[in-house]
Amino acid sequence: MEQAPKPYLMSLDGVKRLASILKLDEEKDAPIVYEAYRHALDGFVELCKGNKALAGVPINHVQLLLYLFNENAFYQGTHPGSDPKELIKNEQYLGALAGMSLDKYVTNEHLSFQNPKLVSQYNPEISTIALYLNFILGMLSRYKKGEPKNTLVVDVMNKAFTMCKCIVLLLSQGFETEAFSTWRTLHENECILTVLVKYGQPVMESYLRHLRYAMAFRGGLGDKEKTDECFLEIKEGMKKADLKSKDMKRYIEYGWLLDIPNIESLEEFRLNFRDGVERAAGLHEYAKVYEMSSEIAHSSPLLIYSRKNYFHLVALLNLYESFFRLEKIFSSIYLSSVSEEEMSRYKAMREMYLPQLKTAYALTRARFSKFSKKEG
Repeated sequence: MEQAPKPYLMSLDGVKRLASILKLDEEKDAPIVYEAYRHALDGFVELCKGNKALAGVPINHVQLLLYLFNENAFYQGTHPGSDPKELIKNEQYLGALAGMSLDKYVTNEHLSFQNPKLVSQYNPEISTIALYLNFILGMLSRYKKGEPKNTLVVDVMNKAFTMCKCIVLLLSQGFETEAFSTWRTLHENECILTVLVKYGQPVMESYLRHLRYAMAFRGGLGDKEKTDECFLEIKEGMKKADLKSKDMKRYIEYGWLLDIPNIESLEEFRLNFRDGVERAAGLHEYAKVYEMSSEIAHSSPLLIYSRKNYFHLVALLNLYESFFRLEKIFSSIYLSSVSEEEMSRYKAMREMYLPQLKTAYALTRARFSKFSKKEG
């Protein structure tokens, strides 16, 4: 029987360089990982002999080393008394480290369960919006975040585009219903962003005030005096709005809407999402889709017995529509604050890929229309 060739072995210096690039402790951990790595390669050769699915599969050394580094770091983090100088001499530890890392590498990278996919990450339906999102998120990463008084719009917008990316990843991995239920949260986020941008500073301040009320309600302020002050403000605000004590949670979550000029004259306005935030954002046409997404999110029979094709198209269509509106807000606000060079790069990307994305949207809408007629 022909002997299986020994796989390529990265040098210790190569492992140290990898650790340095990944900002790991190459001096302390690389020698241990290198010894376990040698064991793991021998183990991979043995696995390939008895597994047709692995025969001829090239090993990804970087992925295997990442499992080894992280497994070793996890062990040392959970065993604070461990000494790296002793671990490198402990054959039992090195064997266990190699075995666990190899198991995870082979199972997760080569034998991983895959959902049936309706579209791949390389298809323009997915790859175009993915490119666009990476570009926008890269630009947003340069802005300050996490300081609500100064960065509220950036924070909400960044979360919206992050959720768009999450939906793209879910769709490309065959998780259609999960993508659609995530769109529900994206829609809520988009509605809030739209209202904040539309009505400006007074409404933003009210939103932040009610954010503080929510923290007080959940005991998150950590200061009894500040919490008591918040509840006093809440009671005064509820009295002014003619609300009863049973409406407290509703007021805390949606009372900021009352600072929108003439909001109570809005048709069927109520302090909730669908008749409050969604209507104020001018996106109430999505109420039925939002309700269907809510059923999916709450694990109704619609989730369990869902049709992959249908929910793929619904999730993708609504993702596109949300993205087009969000991108318009992004470009109108932030392109004026970047350098001319960056603005030119964004405009060039926009001119090339926005038409392709709109074509993908039109094709998806046509497929959805055809699918709906066939099902009906």
